Amino acid sequence: MDSLQVLFWATVGSVISLIGGVLLLQAARLRERIITYALPFGAGTLIAAAFVSTLPEALEGHEPRDILLWALGGFLLFFALERLVGWFHHHHHDDVHGHRDRVHTYLVVLGDTLHNAIDGVAIGAAFLVNPAAGITMSIAVAAHEIPQEIGDFGILLGKGVSRRNVLLVNLASAAATVVTALGTYWLGHAVHIDTSPLLAIAAGFFIYVAASDLIPDIHEKPQREGTKQAFMLLAGVIIIVAVSLALPHGHGEEPDGHDEHEHAVTARMIAS
Repeated sequence: MDSLQVLFWATVGSVISLIGGVLLLQAARLRERIITYALPFGAGTLIAAAFVSTLPEALEGHEPRDILLWALGGFLLFFALERLVGWFHHHHHDDVHGHRDRVHTYLVVLGDTLHNAIDGVAIGAAFLVNPAAGITMSIAVAAHEIPQEIGDFGILLGKGVSRRNVLLVNLASAAATVVTALGTYWLGHAVHIDTSPLLAIAAGFFIYVAASDLIPDIHEKPQREGTKQAFMLLAGVIIIVAVSLALPHGHGEEPDGHDEHEHAVTARMIAS
């Protein structure tokens, strides 16, 4: 039953974003308008999820300095990955136009797949903590993924990829979220991994994406449009905070070995 819950929530964002992309394949003007206001909303959900749900769960029972170092590592890791992808793209800048378009298309697909896979790891790790953390994480990921996937649809169409292939590529890329979410959840139960570093890295990733890619775009907009986007960002924050507060956050059961160890330590302390 737990695996089905992970499967359901990991699929939600992918399915909705794909449906949105399909509906907007022939509506370029509407697509741009939706993305304009959906991106800051997604940024708000990512930031709120990082600070209200993900980091607090990661800090439970751990040294704050260690967890914050993992979060910093996640932030820097995704900065480095983005720089690497950017370098690879500019390295082909002087190629012929057709080849450059193909390289850019591959990078879009690769970047989106990697992004989705990381989202899945974050969702799976959150569900290992408790269902409430998993649901909060899934909602934040879905809110962020919807405008991103719609944007990817537009980019690939602009590069000359057929509508059929755009749909197939995005479907395969979206499946990465489900696969890594289930894989992380099953592996976590099999070997009883500590999910706190994974959650901290995911928080660093969320903060980086929102702070570096999405929020600066708001400041570059005209005042009226930027104000509307700012309100959308705040709306994303409020929704995630409300969801996090509404859901119960009881931690899942510890692995049997851990319980036995704690019982043994307690018995020795009583005996002494």
